[in-house]
Amino acid sequence: MFRLWRGLKTVVQTSPANTHHYHTIQAIPRECTGSRISSRDRAQGRIPAVVFSQGLLEKNPSNRSPSRKQILTTERKQIRSIIKSVQLPFFCSTRFQLQIRAGSGSSVLLESGTVLPIKIHRDEESGKILNLVFVWADEGTELKVDVPVVFKGLEDCSGLKKGGYFKVIRSSLKFQCPAEHIPQKIEVDVSKLDIDDRVLMHDIEVHPSMKLLSKNESMPICKIAPTYIENPEPIKV
Repeated sequence: MFRLWRGLKTVVQTSPANTHHYHTIQAIPRECTGSRISSRDRAQGRIPAVVFSQGLLEKNPSNRSPSRKQILTTERKQIRSIIKSVQLPFFCSTRFQLQIRAGSGSSVLLESGTVLPIKIHRDEESGKILNLVFVWADEGTELKVDVPVVFKGLEDCSGLKKGGYFKVIRSSLKFQCPAEHIPQKIEVDVSKLDIDDRVLMHDIEVHPSMKLLSKNESMPICKIAPTYIENPEPIKV
């Protein structure tokens, strides 16, 4: 019989407006596409990328918004630096400024705005970034986003001190919300959990504008499970 943890203290961590203004991604347009051109761009230290309105992904054509689609390349060194700064798990839940210039080193600004990374394509063997996918994330834009969940207080968790073990069931939660309210991460304090306690999706407190996209909000995201000894030896009297 498990217990639900009530009075859970959760903290939603965000940077100011959850936008890293000090990181402005510089990009240039790609006039042509294809595997050979992409390989050439990568050889020149650039990463092929695309940015569009997330509504373009809607299955129902009537729900799709104007795409604002742009085929681009970005600088590999800059992207690596940004990922190192914000940390990889939070890269796809952080908004950035994007500037599209006429060419590498050009002062001519073709378009700019706020974007949210939604996909990083990597080489399976080397791990090198092959492509990046962004969506426009200007203020007021409704977006769907996977927000990483970070668990804190494990060192003080009473259930672990009693011999239980911590089991992560969901490492992220999917929300729909205005772009300006996207949290970079959700931090959950589990220090007061006991053995058999679990944290449910609906226990998480977030901004009122954030809608959890789950068919069952009573599903747990973590729990403190008891440790059982398999085939214990009989106690000798």
